[in-house]
Amino acid sequence: MSEYCLWCHVRYHRRMNWHRLLGMEPSDVLCGDCRSRLLLINGDVCQGCGRPFEGTENWRHEEGWCADCLRWQGDHAWSGVLEKNRSVYVYNDFLKEVISRWKFRGDYALMEAFRHDLCREFYRHFSAESLLVPIPLSRERLYERGFNQAAALAQMLPLPALDVLERSDAKKQSKKSRRERLRTEQLFRLRSSESLHGASIVLIDDIYTTGTTVRHAARMLREAGAAAVSSFTLARS
Repeated sequence: MSEYCLWCHVRYHRRMNWHRLLGMEPSDVLCGDCRSRLLLINGDVCQGCGRPFEGTENWRHEEGWCADCLRWQGDHAWSGVLEKNRSVYVYNDFLKEVISRWKFRGDYALMEAFRHDLCREFYRHFSAESLLVPIPLSRERLYERGFNQAAALAQMLPLPALDVLERSDAKKQSKKSRRERLRTEQLFRLRSSESLHGASIVLIDDIYTTGTTVRHAARMLREAGAAAVSSFTLARS
């Protein structure tokens, strides 16, 4: 059976087997070459943020924590706010292009390239009892893009999602320097605290960079009564 790759549009042939014929193995929307360029995060990672240590030995610290997470934990205002972050892929040049086309140019169909890995990796790290909270966009960004990429990712997971946060900072985090991100005032407002008390929350976003965004959200949810807050992102930069 032949298909066209959603990314490079090259025609490729899918090998058929009994699992695929019986619907037990999902078909891939990417050709083999494009799929191989999406690098899954495996092996030894930081206990806190999920940073892969392979090839980044300067980030490694004793007891499995990276230097960034040790700084967060050493700050009394942020220590323990976020339980952990886990991500699906390394944010390499190829994934950066894919996310850009999906997020900024509205190629919504590309999400199917992530579905299988996203669901598998979520259940590797988090409980099926978790509640999902997508990181919201500002009204301005939502109007520009037409959809919230974090909410779209959450919809791919068969778990309840809560729309309880509202963005209060319209300036793009990607346009800020690392120092500016770390000094940012609270990014969110709480729309509702219903269902949060005692809940185990997993924040959903597209990219984990410094961890500032998810920690702001986590602190607000913890203050509203959540028992624990972690985050799960498509990519780890």
